[in-house]
Amino acid sequence: RARLYNNKYAMIPVMLGIEEPIKIKDDIDAENAMHITREQLEEMDGFEGTPLYLSIKGRVYDVSAGGKFYAEGGEYHDWVGKDASRSFGTGCRGGVDRTGMDCLSESLEGLTDNEMKEIDRWLELYETHDKYTFVGYLVDDPVEMIVERVHEENEAAEAAAAAEAEDLDDDDDEEEETEQQQQEVAA
Repeated sequence: RARLYNNKYAMIPVMLGIEEPIKIKDDIDAENAMHITREQLEEMDGFEGTPLYLSIKGRVYDVSAGGKFYAEGGEYHDWVGKDASRSFGTGCRGGVDRTGMDCLSESLEGLTDNEMKEIDRWLELYETHDKYTFVGYLVDDPVEMIVERVHEENEAAEAAAAAEAEDLDDDDDEEEETEQQQQEVAA
């Protein structure tokens, strides 16, 4: 904040816990921003020469310049290769938090206002840091979504066909009963 606002006192509201979160600028080059799937993010863990990426609230950052902190064995390595938004707010690094949810999860469900504020503080750090860069947005795998949707449509079509076949069988049974009744009446 001091660099961002060119004001050496800009950190005082943060220290007092009364700051307003900075507004994250809509990326000017949003159309050029990458869309990164969870599987791609998982691969960006620093192994075999890959960069170190992490995600917070669906925004992906390259933190390779902070390898001391984010590489294997570093204090924040647990956050690399995933969206661990919940952990940024709760401070929990493994296992489950006070609500029983996985600490290293992107879920914000059940977090307090103070925990949400802490997530925003971390987001501000990554957004304004001179060494960490915004890479893009975390998205669901579009191919996986399409395959899942086609699978659901096929299941629905099969269920409809089965229901229609059952209705036809019921109609045939009713016709047979009606014929039997007519034959009994005629006899």
